[in-house]
Formats: sequence, structure tokens, C-alpha cells
Amino acid sequence: MKTEHPDQRVGIFVDVSNLYHSVKNLYNGRVNYKQLIKHLVGNRKLIRAVAYVIKTEDMQREASRQGGAPPHAQGRSERPAPAEAAFFDALERAGMELRSKDLQVYPGGFKKGDWDVGLAVDAIRMADLFDVIILVTGDGDFVPLVEYLHFGKGASVEVAAFSRSASGRLKESADHFINLEDIPKIIIKR
Repeated sequence: MKTEHPDQRVGIFVDVSNLYHSVKNLYNGRVNYKQLIKHLVGNRKLIRAVAYVIKTEDMQREASRQGGAPPHAQGRSERPAPAEAAFFDALERAGMELRSKDLQVYPGGFKKGDWDVGLAVDAIRMADLFDVIILVTGDGDFVPLVEYLHFGKGASVEVAAFSRSASGRLKESADHFINLEDIPKIIIKR
């Protein structure tokens, strides 16, 4: 049962890749992040909302075409490709701060890009700032994080995800599960 109080301090941590793939595969759509944040916060006080994103190869190719080197080579961040830049801007306009890193491409073409450890470390590091921590992900790898935040830090932990693609254990471990399928205006059909 979810209990909201206006004086509750809320921190939101968004696993953008998980959310993106869920809404794309389930609805062939995209997420209205402004509506998402508005619904998750409700009448409470938003302290921080952090979105974890991966810069794609398209963005890296665009930077190379413009004569830019990877940020680790020049010590500066590269410009995203236009579509990705627009997406990142939309996240920021929705009130989120971005944490980004490059997609890793290994020999043989294997690609990896996730923020699981970074999101978990940030949530633990910032936990004392919040009364309620909302994890926007359906990834079952976050069950130990939910348990630690609740039992180790005393925070109320809510998980927001699409029920059909979310881990059952993750839904059960949260103090409250928010089914994103039930939120009006959150899914934008393509």
C-alpha cells in the first residue's frame, strides 16, 4: 500500500535503457518522461531525478564525422547525433539530470552498455537525502538494491515498470509497485 505525504522527499533513478526497450517491445512507442515524473512524484517533493543513458554508436560516428575524438581521448564530451541529442534534451526538460557513458563495443562485435552498478551506487550514496526512492526499471538485478535501501537505509522503495516485462521478484521486493501500463498519457504511440 502506497502512502504519500506532501513532506516526503523523493529521489527517482531511471534505468532509461530498460524503460526504452520495454515500451518499444510492448507498445512500439516511447515514454512521455514529463508525465512519468509528474505521476511518480504526485504531491510529494522531488529532490532529484537522475536518468542513466548510454551514448550509442550513431552518436560516436557523428562525433567522428565532425572531427571529434572520443571523450576519453580529448578529455571533453562529444556532441550526440541529432535524434539522440533531442532525446537527451527531452529528458532534461522533464526535470532529470543525465548520467551518460559510451556504449562499449568489444572485438567480435559484442556490445555492452548498462548502468546497473552506477545506478545502485548513486542510490545508496544519496539514500539519506530521501524518504522515498523510486527505481524506474523492471530489471531483477536490482532486488538486492531494493532490499538494502529498505532494510539497510530505512527508505521506502517504490519500483515503477511495465508489469508485463518487470521481474516478479523485483515487484515483490518493493514497498510499492507502480505499473506504468496504468498511467494515462505516459505511452506515446509511434
